[in-house]
Parts: sequence; C-alpha cells; structure tokens
Amino acid sequence: MKKTILGLASAAALLAAMGMAQAADPFTIQLKWVTQAQFGGYYVAADKGFYKDEGLDVTIKPGGPDIAPPQVIAAGGADVIVEWMPAALAAREKGVPLVNVAQFFNRSGMMLTCKKDSGVTSPADFKGKTLGVWFAGNEYPFLSWMGKLGLSTSGSSPDVKVLRQGFNVDPLLQNQAACISTMIYNEYWQVIDAGVPESDLITFYYEDQGVATLEDGLYALDSKLKDPAYVDRLGRFIKASAKGWAYAKAHPDEAGKIVAEADASGATTDAVQTRMAENIAKLITVPDDKIGWLDPEAYKRTVQVLLSSKSDPVITKDPGDAAWTHAAWDKGMGK
Repeated sequence: MKKTILGLASAAALLAAMGMAQAADPFTIQLKWVTQAQFGGYYVAADKGFYKDEGLDVTIKPGGPDIAPPQVIAAGGADVIVEWMPAALAAREKGVPLVNVAQFFNRSGMMLTCKKDSGVTSPADFKGKTLGVWFAGNEYPFLSWMGKLGLSTSGSSPDVKVLRQGFNVDPLLQNQAACISTMIYNEYWQVIDAGVPESDLITFYYEDQGVATLEDGLYALDSKLKDPAYVDRLGRFIKASAKGWAYAKAHPDEAGKIVAEADASGATTDAVQTRMAENIAKLITVPDDKIGWLDPEAYKRTVQVLLSSKSDPVITKDPGDAAWTHAAWDKGMGK
C-alpha cells in the first residue's frame, strides 16, 4: 500500500512537472541583426534559464539585411522586436503603431570612422566628401546630423555624397569613402582587424556630436498592449531579459561564448563575440535595477534630433508620449 501511495505521489509529481512545462507561455523576439553579442542579454537569459524561470518559452529570431523588424511584427511574426528608435518612430508615422516598451541601451554605439589621410579632421571637413551610410532604417541618425550641420545629402549638387554602404567596411579599406558608418562594438574593430592601425583613424561619436539617438529598444504593437495577458507576458520577458543583460555586462567573456555557441552559421568566434560584449557593456551605464527603463528625457532628445533635419526629415511631427510606455517594465520589475 505504501509503495502504491508513493507511486501515485511520484506520478502526480511527474504530471505536475509536465503540466508546468506545458504551461510555459510562448514568446518570440525578432532581433534587428544577426546573432551576435549586440543581443547578448537575450541569449544569456535563454542559456541561464531566466526565461524559463518566468514561465516563458522564448524563441529568438535573428535578423539580417533582408529582414525589417517592423514588418515582421506587423505581420504577426513576433511578439516584440529590437529596433533603433529612429526607424521605429519612422515606421510608426508610416502606419505601424510601434511603442517602446523597454530600452536596454541608454547610450549610442554609432559613429563615423574616417581615415586621417582623407583630409577629415572635424565635421566641418565633411563637405565635398563621400560618406558611407547604412540604410534600411539606419540612415536616419546620419540624415539628422547632416541636417544639423546644414549639409545637403540629396539633389543635383549635394554637399556630401552619400554612399549606400553595405554591412561591411570595404568602402573605407578600398578608399571609396572618406568615412563610413561603424559601431563601437562591431565594424570599427573590423577595420582594425583588416590591418588599419588605430593611429591612422579618426572617429566621430554621435554621442559626442549631440546627435545620438536611442538604439536597440524593445518595441511592441500598440494594439497588443491593450491585452492584460500580453502585458503580463511582456513584463516577464523584460524582467528576465534585464537579468540577462546585467549578467552579460558583468561577465562579457561568458556572454561572448554563449553567443558564439548560439550562432548557427558558425561564422564567428568566442574572441570576437567577447570583444563585442565588452564594448556593448559600455552602452549600459545605469544600475542593474534600472536596466531596460526608458528615460523620458532621452526619448525627447531623440525626437528633437530627428525633427531637426530639414532637408531629409525622418519624422514630421512629435508622436508624444503615445510612442512609449513603462507599463510592461513596471509590471515585470515589480514597480
């Protein structure tokens, strides 16, 4: 009889465990780019079981040059996306009602990297030069910066020639452009790895130029945020992701290895991803209990930078507070 009771208890425990596993809520995030330490916090959260602890079964979908996150979420292909705020606000103005629900990077990693022998020593030297720029939504901060400098980028006689830069550093290496777009955690180091000494380069950080905009925020559809059950799932996702980012920031070497292992292409290495994770950590300068919290003032600065472009407007009007919310962050973080 005792064995029977124990057997029933074990069976009940097993069924309960199975029930808990089945109860995990599916949740999908669409990344802005390919698998790399730029998204290390999400991969760490998955690897360390932080999502599982929150009752979530998370699918991380890598991006790429042919993937536009706003289009993915608009078509129902993700619950939340990673996007830069300029692209998100531009998409919102064009009819995709994106709302910022968390902001894990509070600093921009974007800059222009130039060869000193190009004659560029300051932004005043951009006029008459060819500058490499990423498009597919990444051009908006650049266009705003040129607008602030009073430099035209279009028309029959633009002040600067815009080279539609691929997602590589070839235009600089092959002297096709005086400067190219780079991130402090990725393309800048590709230039170095290609054999160009740092002493031969000059860089212009968007942060230092007063034209930085927010990058790598989490965005959801406004209509989904009206569903309390969705907000609950999103809050749990944000909580686990914030924990993942805090861990990645404190352990960039381990985060790099986790990301490299997650890369199905096998095109990267632990060393490359660790270096990236170390530089990504510089973009999260808030205390751990504030990771993911959008600073309303930073949001306003981004909007003003985007509105400052006269010749190539990124957005034409201030979307106001409707474009962001702390609701899911507050719920997930217990605020």
